[in-house]
Amino acid sequence: MIELLIVVAIVAILATLAAPAFSEFIKSQRIKSMATDLNSSLTLARSEAIKRNRSVTMSPTTAGAWQSGWQIADPDNAGSNIEVHSEFAGITATGPDSVTYRNSGRILGAAAPAFNMSASGTTAQRCVSVDLSGRPYIKAAAC
Repeated sequence: MIELLIVVAIVAILATLAAPAFSEFIKSQRIKSMATDLNSSLTLARSEAIKRNRSVTMSPTTAGAWQSGWQIADPDNAGSNIEVHSEFAGITATGPDSVTYRNSGRILGAAAPAFNMSASGTTAQRCVSVDLSGRPYIKAAAC
């Protein structure tokens, strides 16, 4: 019985030491997941603009808050969306008001959009940038 108590005490001590590192790991993985999902959605919006031969716009569901989710508006069916993405809790994401792809697959506007993702309690950050040709890419640092 004493041996069992000693084992339980050791496991409890190790779990207490590992919890903060595990919490940071989870936040880091959420940031990576959001960056990957945002990159995929940008690629989809570009593909749809080329396929439909019309401009396609991607925007946050809540103005200025990309962490609250985003949507790709369907230009052929007003009020409908090609894709709607859900919220990412615990992440702060900044980016442009919207991203519009022309029918050529290029970005509408003179400045290349960039999205910065971070979370409190971790140093991990991701940047999803779009070059003017329309190709999105992920960088493992701040924008």
